[in-house]
Amino acid sequence: MAGYKLEVTTGDMTNAGTFDHIYVTLIGTGGRSERTELDNFGVDFNTGMTSIYTVKTCSSLGKLLLVNVEKDPYFCLPENQWYCSKIVVTTPEGDVILFPCYRWISRGELVELRGGRGLKKKTILSINISILFNCLPFAVFFFTFSYLSDAELMFKGLTGSTEQWESIEDIKKIFWFKTTKMSEYVTEHWKEDDFYGYQFLNGINPNVIKKCSELPPNFPVTEEMVKPFLDKGSSLQKEMENGNIFLCDLKRMDGLPTRVCDGEPLHITAGLCLFYMNPENKLMPIAIQLNQQPSEQNPIFLPSDTETDWLLAKMFIKNADSMLHQSVYHLMNTHYLAEVFTVATLRSFPVVHPLYKLLIPHFRYTLQINIMARDSIFGPDGILSTSSLGYEGLTELMRRALSETTYSSLCLPENITARGLMSIPNFYYRDDGLKLWNIINRFVKATVGYYYPSDKEVRKDTELQEWISEIFTHGFLGNKASGCPAGFYTVEEVIKFITMVIFTVSAQHAAVNSGQFDYHSWVPNGSLLLCKPPPNTKGQSSMKTILETLPNVGHTVNIAAMLWVLSEMYTDVVPLGTYPEEQFNEPVPKQMINRFQAELSHLKGVIITRNSQLEVPYKYLNPTQIENSITI
Repeated sequence: MAGYKLEVTTGDMTNAGTFDHIYVTLIGTGGRSERTELDNFGVDFNTGMTSIYTVKTCSSLGKLLLVNVEKDPYFCLPENQWYCSKIVVTTPEGDVILFPCYRWISRGELVELRGGRGLKKKTILSINISILFNCLPFAVFFFTFSYLSDAELMFKGLTGSTEQWESIEDIKKIFWFKTTKMSEYVTEHWKEDDFYGYQFLNGINPNVIKKCSELPPNFPVTEEMVKPFLDKGSSLQKEMENGNIFLCDLKRMDGLPTRVCDGEPLHITAGLCLFYMNPENKLMPIAIQLNQQPSEQNPIFLPSDTETDWLLAKMFIKNADSMLHQSVYHLMNTHYLAEVFTVATLRSFPVVHPLYKLLIPHFRYTLQINIMARDSIFGPDGILSTSSLGYEGLTELMRRALSETTYSSLCLPENITARGLMSIPNFYYRDDGLKLWNIINRFVKATVGYYYPSDKEVRKDTELQEWISEIFTHGFLGNKASGCPAGFYTVEEVIKFITMVIFTVSAQHAAVNSGQFDYHSWVPNGSLLLCKPPPNTKGQSSMKTILETLPNVGHTVNIAAMLWVLSEMYTDVVPLGTYPEEQFNEPVPKQMINRFQAELSHLKGVIITRNSQLEVPYKYLNPTQIENSITI
């Protein structure tokens, strides 16, 4: 007679426990056990409980391969799913084997658990469909917060209002109990040129600015125009040679269809904005052209123009930048790419594959939020459809951007180098992001290297090759010009790609998502919707023009409410580098996770110390503020 000790852990989330009967069958190379009910004296399978059971067999089962779990009803009680976290089995020979589960189990369902040791050998795949629905805490958060936001705004009589704002001060009344230190700072400083420039480095879209060594031919800025805004005795040419001139070119927006409002199409700006890094290390806008082709009806606006002319020009650049941010750099380059990575992982890797174990924690809740966002945020009737571009325009913008997206642009070190931003000062997104990239890369290198000691191991892993082929085909549409690999040949290629995947779904998403309420709840600082056409002459605007250009009261509060929801952290957050679901059984990967966590903790301290010296702290890439996956 042989005895197997089972430690069975029920999840600690709401309603994870069950009163139903739970049965297990152990399967090894030498046979299988009888189907055995797990039943101790008293209550079994309470939320958060770990219980110990014994399964007896006539003799040893040899090398233990599988644990089959089944759930049958208890009397006539209604169905209540059970969330099984893991089962740890101690064999008669003294081996301790982890069988990860981390899923809900329904009545009549047979769940086959495989050991926690990473194995690359070919295995029959079955997608765990429960991953699509295992999101109760998240769903409760999302809909509750949406309801609370709407309730507050309705209470104040603002939702649905078509009234125009009568003054800028009135906009401050939207959220009477919801502000952040940063949103308050934005409200007071949004007109200032140095803060405007700062946002192109450390705001929610640090992706568009690049060094300018030569002016585009369609942007005829002259020395005389900008000389008053440069260092005394300097020139535009000299500053370009010294690497102090930068450009935001929104040519992707040119010719896009816009939303029709009250029978008239809205307007967008495919503009250009020139920046100067001054001797005080402040990035200052010095020239703005609001359309791609220069003409008398497309003047170049300057800081010396009237206050409202210059303010309008900056607002239209930020309007276009906001739509580019939401549709391309937020939705497409993080959410939708993460969806491709998630589905490819579920389709290509069995749960025992080491890369499945490495990656799956970074895809938690991603499919759920994307499915929900397709209707409520990006769908034809979603909140983004009320932007200046509308649903069709945003969709076309994403099509254009996807055709131009490259693998290197998703790899932060190459992205920063290509844009000439390696030495620009006070670029905290770059500084923190590169440190995070390197920390993630070291973790991935150690883990991948443990399971793939040679390039030969990479080339012969058919599941790995299927995975990257899925991503190349469905994520990059088979576009060879993208630079995305269609297959892997070396260990280094695998390490780099998986580094990019984890960075994208954690750090990069945090950078473009977490500060949305901070920076854009004050709608004049970055509105998705502007209701008047951009100015085509100088000296004709006033503060009344700006108020008429801003969205009405109802649209303003709807946008602010969306940003509130998207920027909140719910109660079920899993920070970067935290792995509550134990996937690996071997000591070496566990040690690598510990080193990863230690490096992230050190970086947290560095960022906190740096931020304590700054008037405007950059906190979005503090590891404690980054989620392991895209969940919101």
